[in-house]
Amino acid sequence: MAGCAGNKQATDDIITVDVNESYPEKELVLQELMDVEYVPLETSDEFITKGVVKAVGKDILLVTNRNDGDIFVFDRKTGKGLRKINRQGQSGEEYTGVTYIVLDEDKNEMFVIDYSARKILVYDLFGNFSRSFKFVDTAYYTDVFNYDRDHLLCYKSYPTPKENEQACHLLISKQDGSVAREIRFPFEAYETPIISKDELTVVPVFYRTFSNQGNWVLVDTSSDTIYHYLPDGNRAPFIIRTPSIHSMEPEVFLFPTVITDRYCFMRIIKKELDFTTFKGYPGTDLVYDKQENAIFGYTLYNGDFSNKKEVSFFSKSETFPIAICESLDAPELVEACEKGQLKGQLKEIVTQLDEESNPVVMLVKYRE
Repeated sequence: MAGCAGNKQATDDIITVDVNESYPEKELVLQELMDVEYVPLETSDEFITKGVVKAVGKDILLVTNRNDGDIFVFDRKTGKGLRKINRQGQSGEEYTGVTYIVLDEDKNEMFVIDYSARKILVYDLFGNFSRSFKFVDTAYYTDVFNYDRDHLLCYKSYPTPKENEQACHLLISKQDGSVAREIRFPFEAYETPIISKDELTVVPVFYRTFSNQGNWVLVDTSSDTIYHYLPDGNRAPFIIRTPSIHSMEPEVFLFPTVITDRYCFMRIIKKELDFTTFKGYPGTDLVYDKQENAIFGYTLYNGDFSNKKEVSFFSKSETFPIAICESLDAPELVEACEKGQLKGQLKEIVTQLDEESNPVVMLVKYRE
């Protein structure tokens, strides 16, 4: 196991993070770490969207609004609108809402996760219904990914603030939703970043499943160890946090975000909330630098903005080799361009837009 002195690691086999430690700071530029691709979404009477990116494929983007049931299919290279799909309704072949979409381009299928209906519906890329299946028992699925040709990877959670021993990661069949494997990790006692008071429950944004360049990193918030999930079904320790989550009040949770050949980016979230203002869950961004064998706090900037626009790695893509995707709203881009704050390809794109245009999708890609 790894030990550490200050921000230095004794070995890089397993990363050890002291979540109470104050680490030295780094400034990083996104374009020096990753490749960045911008896709301006076509704007027309048929294609008007808030630009909520649900899935990224080799050839297409699947984009939605908030809750109107529209699924827009855009060409990934040009941003041209290809078609609009809407199967929202109450029949057995329709979804009541679109929570996640998992894209399987090899089979020309999309899996629409309807969280509130506890159901997954499968359509082709023209919106023709294929099949559907329910979540198991009384569970709800989150963090749903395309695992391999035959399976989805997801987290099986439960609606009560305190999950029971049934909660775990699952591999489920793409064909009928049957459980192929339960993936569990040992822990001492149940811990969660969810806060409940009286009849109110507050759930912060946090993730339990992360891509490590085509492989998988799985988090159980009750465990002090974050694991690599291996193709053979075994697990290997990847990150160990100290002190133990079970010794802290308030608890501090650690989540990896983006993992490259050199860096492991992470975020710390403290379980702390002001119920008067609903402000809380203070977070800290950390990065482990394999080259320097040390941990740092960091601020990440988009190099295509001259005014030091920050980028967060705490949004995640569902599809490797995309690390994160973010929609950049046209009004803010147009204003930045008029102020001379944009550079390169992004500037060229924005000069063709106006404030009524659809967003520009930023795709941040791992380097090969």
